[in-house]
Amino acid sequence: MTRILVVDDEPQILRALRINLRARGYDIEVADTGAAALTAAASHLPDLVVLDLGLPDIDGFDVIRGLRGWTTVPIIVLSGRAGSEDKVAALDAGADDYVTKPFGVDELLARIRAVTRRLTPTAADAPAPSATAAPRVGRHTVNLADRTVTRDDGAEVRLTPTQWAMLDKLLRHPGKLISQRQLLHDVWGPEYQHETNYLRQYMAQLRRKLEDDPARPRHLITEPGMGYRYQP
Repeated sequence: MTRILVVDDEPQILRALRINLRARGYDIEVADTGAAALTAAASHLPDLVVLDLGLPDIDGFDVIRGLRGWTTVPIIVLSGRAGSEDKVAALDAGADDYVTKPFGVDELLARIRAVTRRLTPTAADAPAPSATAAPRVGRHTVNLADRTVTRDDGAEVRLTPTQWAMLDKLLRHPGKLISQRQLLHDVWGPEYQHETNYLRQYMAQLRRKLEDDPARPRHLITEPGMGYRYQP
């Protein structure tokens, strides 16, 4: 059973989400402050966090950064801040998705399903014959089967589920251009068609973690207006 930590300081939202998500088979824990959320996550790590940015004690961005300091658990931001700058900042801090208030429960459930799909690879994700060898990105070796990234000095690089899903898609098709629409569909789900800012933010995150010079990438290549490509 997927365990979800819902963090919001509005009691009616906490109650509505607890009822709706439990009715659909999720195990729910709630927190109404950032400190309570961090404590709950540390004591019993959830499979997914739904997080409001406007908390009474700690800004939601700091909660994201606090979680990202030690876990790659998926985070869906649920916020009344509708500006693109807030969305970009949340994705940059490490969030996996962003839902604007007011929201429909069906939309949130679709986003949750999209994230949990990225946590449970299917048979279709099995390595293709050309992808059985561990590909290299800069000074890093990527093991697609074990879902690990190891630097040449032996240090392991942690990736979030969304970062993994995007990297996995590119590395399984070396040299091939993957369109923006295809990446959005395969990583986030069929309801995502125009959120190209997600692609830009996550590609920037991957380059910072894997490329020797993120400003001049040699392996994770952008084809402007078209998509992205892994260059071995």
